[in-house]
Amino acid sequence: MELFDTATVLTRVLTTGVVMSIEKNDRELPGLERLLTKRTGRARAVLVNSRSAAVHSALAGQGIGHGDEIRQRGLGEKDRAFLAWLGVTVREDGPEDATPAFDHIALDAGNVHRLGELAAEATAPALVVDLTGLGFGPAAAVLTDDPALQARAERLKIFGAYDLRTMWTQQEDAADLVPGVQFNYRLSPLVAACVRMALGQATRTPASSGAAS
Repeated sequence: MELFDTATVLTRVLTTGVVMSIEKNDRELPGLERLLTKRTGRARAVLVNSRSAAVHSALAGQGIGHGDEIRQRGLGEKDRAFLAWLGVTVREDGPEDATPAFDHIALDAGNVHRLGELAAEATAPALVVDLTGLGFGPAAAVLTDDPALQARAERLKIFGAYDLRTMWTQQEDAADLVPGVQFNYRLSPLVAACVRMALGQATRTPASSGAAS
């Protein structure tokens, strides 16, 4: 990514004075959510600050937690270690066409232009998109068409009784969605703005660096 473009985006965000995800007037996070849903064809997006956070959110959004078992192929060592820490057992056996708990895509400069194509191949209720490879710090998203999955995932990423959309009104309308433990999985608007720029500049041809798609 051109340094001039990055500097322009960072300057735009910093001059607004809104640099925290809990700010009521933040526009960068909703903007990235809209772009990701448009590119993937999913109705809803949950932004988080790491791939592990996205995996956790994808499972918690489906009510999967400690003591549960999932059938999931193709997970890396770090994902498996994190799921073991959560108390979730991962099995790779079962029918080849069995629907996994989540699908996962890791984007980088070589395949970012293929996000829509890669998302179209996903069949799970949740799609984890790791955005870290775009070079702006740990970032990820969970894409889904399930409103309940999104709501539960949103509740996981902020401390307290409210999510980012209800904390300003202080009106609890879904107490049953509040998880027993919550994590600081919030994504910075600064990172969101840069990721949004990278996605916006993606073309239908591989990056000029020659990275493999």
